Amino acid sequence: MANIAQAIRLALHYGEENLGVKNIFGEDVGPPLGGVFTATQGLKTTWNSPLDERGIVGMAMGLALAGSRCVAEIQFVDYIFNTIDLLKIAGNTCWSSYGQFPMPMTIMTPVGSGIRGSLYHSHSFDAWATRLPGWKIVMPSNSLDAYGLLLAAMKDPNPVMYLPPKALLRVRGDELIPGEPADEKELRSMIDAPLGDRTSWKPRWPDIGDFTVEIGKGKIVREGTQATVVSYGRTLPLCKKASEDLAREGHSVEVIDMRSLYPYDWQMIKGSILKTHKVIFVNEDTEVSNFGEHLCRRAIEEFFFNLEARPRVLAGKHLPGIGLHPHLEENSVPQYENILHEIRELLSEQP
Repeated sequence: MANIAQAIRLALHYGEENLGVKNIFGEDVGPPLGGVFTATQGLKTTWNSPLDERGIVGMAMGLALAGSRCVAEIQFVDYIFNTIDLLKIAGNTCWSSYGQFPMPMTIMTPVGSGIRGSLYHSHSFDAWATRLPGWKIVMPSNSLDAYGLLLAAMKDPNPVMYLPPKALLRVRGDELIPGEPADEKELRSMIDAPLGDRTSWKPRWPDIGDFTVEIGKGKIVREGTQATVVSYGRTLPLCKKASEDLAREGHSVEVIDMRSLYPYDWQMIKGSILKTHKVIFVNEDTEVSNFGEHLCRRAIEEFFFNLEARPRVLAGKHLPGIGLHPHLEENSVPQYENILHEIRELLSEQP
């Protein structure tokens, strides 16, 4: 089974061959490195940009305005903040031009904690991204969705921000990408560059197929009847594990993977809340002005008389940054134990 980094590489290859993607670029995206997480190794249209995030976003906007589909990478989301004004312009260009200038560009940038990245390599961008009208925002939590969401992003005429979680990039999926060999060793031998000299290496791409995850559609990863957990990205597998462990104690917890932060699948969330009457929103972005707060507010406004417990948001602490020491990181953002505790508390509340 492919890991998320390999799934991204396969999707980008499909985009080059089938979707008209002609430029995949960013810092260290091209040879010899193929991306700091190896997600762009072996691709035909990759090239290395200067260390200039504003230049990367500006180039993507120019290519998109010229009608060329591109994928631009910001190496770590922590360095995207100095491009906010450009991202704002990219988001409003199609709208302000009355549809005359669509922006078929994808910005790909890894987000979140989990790699011991300390102050400058552990940021989340969920809430910031959803405050950029005109953008579509997606975040995969597994390899198959990573592949399908990136294909959807490359096909879309709108600017799409693709946010793979740093902590999950080496995590293998449990579902095969169409055309992917079942043997992970075979896949590695085909598409992973060897260590050392890579000058003569070329990948042997499997015959992968089209698989698109519709932007705006969530997924119920575990069905339940007693409480709803809504999450995405790094915290999603932790929520799923917590629900599985609670099932052994006789509890039935439904877990929703949003996959798409904007537009988002409110009908799926609504249906689950009306079924379970209890909900918690979990992510690792800082708790103040958190995207989960928006979802929580909407749940209160629409389902106040249906709720049997106060809705909750479990998110990262509102700190200037995440420390390097493992204890500092683990106490800054939700971990498995925090999620399990909060779900237990939610289940214990009586109407």
